[in-house]
Amino acid sequence: MEELEIRGKTVEEAVEKAEKQVGLARDQLEVEVVREGKAGILGIGGEEAIIRVKLPPERGKDVADTAREVVEKLLELMGVKAGVEVSAGQVPLLLNVTGDDLGALIGRRGQAMTSLEYIVRLMVARKLDSWLPLSLDVGGYKKHREEALKQLALRLAEQVESSRRAITLEPMSANERRLIHLALADHPSVTTSSIGEGEDRKVVILPKQG
Repeated sequence: MEELEIRGKTVEEAVEKAEKQVGLARDQLEVEVVREGKAGILGIGGEEAIIRVKLPPERGKDVADTAREVVEKLLELMGVKAGVEVSAGQVPLLLNVTGDDLGALIGRRGQAMTSLEYIVRLMVARKLDSWLPLSLDVGGYKKHREEALKQLALRLAEQVESSRRAITLEPMSANERRLIHLALADHPSVTTSSIGEGEDRKVVILPKQG
């Protein structure tokens, strides 16, 4: 069964979000409470509720089959000869377009791939009448890029730790900036921030104070 992790101020709010997201009633879902929500004092110290929702096998199959059909149709309309691999049984659902000469589908810094992923999400949501998480990759580009960014973040963190000087990375997409932030979130000696606007927004890795 596919699983979704949903957050909300309370367990009930998280369940309501899950119902809307997958288009199923509560009695059709298997809900596990990971963490009860906790109200803070004057808005400080509170914790969100977290639930884990398992989708019925037939629902997961519907999503996988629909997503594959959407991507295959788009590739056909674009005149691109390629296959579509679907990694079902995980969230988000992963679709990987395979074939030769797929650079145009990736685009500069993966921008074309990001736009295609957004279109696929919209079309799948329209067909299933619910918004479900899915990730589109082309020739494994996203997977390799994510790993390369994590390794880059760790290498630059070592330089910042040694020199005690901040390093500013090249402009990146919001998702790639998020990967850098996550890779160094628990680093003992450095922290990260973002600067700039729009397409010029960058991540800065800087030494922690004190």
